[in-house]
Amino acid sequence: MNLDPNALSGVASSGANEGASKPTDAEWVQGTRCNSEGHGIQWIAPSPGIGSAAPAAGWAGNGAHPPAQPLRLLTINIHKGYNAFNRRHVLHELREAVRALGSDLVFLQEVEGGADAAQYEFLADTLWPEHAYGRNAVAGGQDHGNAVLSRLPVLRSRNLDVSLPGAEPRGLLHCVLLCRGSGSEPSTELHVMCVHHGLSEAHRRHQLARLCQTVLSEVPADAPLVVAGDFNDWRQRADVLLAPSGLREVFRSALGQHARSFPSRWPLLRLDRIYVRGVVAARPLLMPRLPWSRLSDHAPLAAEIDLP
Repeated sequence: MNLDPNALSGVASSGANEGASKPTDAEWVQGTRCNSEGHGIQWIAPSPGIGSAAPAAGWAGNGAHPPAQPLRLLTINIHKGYNAFNRRHVLHELREAVRALGSDLVFLQEVEGGADAAQYEFLADTLWPEHAYGRNAVAGGQDHGNAVLSRLPVLRSRNLDVSLPGAEPRGLLHCVLLCRGSGSEPSTELHVMCVHHGLSEAHRRHQLARLCQTVLSEVPADAPLVVAGDFNDWRQRADVLLAPSGLREVFRSALGQHARSFPSRWPLLRLDRIYVRGVVAARPLLMPRLPWSRLSDHAPLAAEIDLP
């Protein structure tokens, strides 16, 4: 695989083709080099034809045969519906961009709740009939937190408070989804967790320890698991701290480095992650830079997983 992992990002460069065709070498992100077939990462175009992209490189999980239909995941810190520097409210544009990708599961951070005009319900619209929300903080009479939008039935969910006393409130949203088996195969449960960790190193260590503890105590060893969100892990300490839980990060496992995701206009820091455990295979997906660089201060990350 002719790929420079040091330049890896979850989004393509600003000159990327916004159509359904595969980009050329020059259109991959930030000088990342790919061979002429685009091996290494899968290109996602914001169009109905996204499912026709060539398979991406990934890593095998338990060695079982993958199902016919993989699950597509998307995670993004939506910055409460504002673009970078809070210059413009872009929630309507964000909804169209999220809808165009056709993801099965969407992990949202910094999303506003509330009984009257919850942003996660607006984004879910009619495409994601199931959703769960975990309120983390209230400011100016408006709460915000993490949310999961799902095409799979949500069997149960709960929001764990992983804050330290006196620190900014943080939560871990844990959902259990129903994956119906095909034919005579039994249904299985998929565990998903949406996180947004703190800016302080001490706070992140505490939150990663709580995450690891939650995985080990609440998720069966043979159950598939996805943990995604904004880890704020600019010092790249999370993998070591999460190792006892068996979680593996999709981009790093496949490509050798975490994806750059912040700031969205020219990603430099590797803050956002997609971790998995108990899946058959996982493949990172490359996103086009536009329109995402105009919709939040974080770039989104996307992946496909095959379940047992």
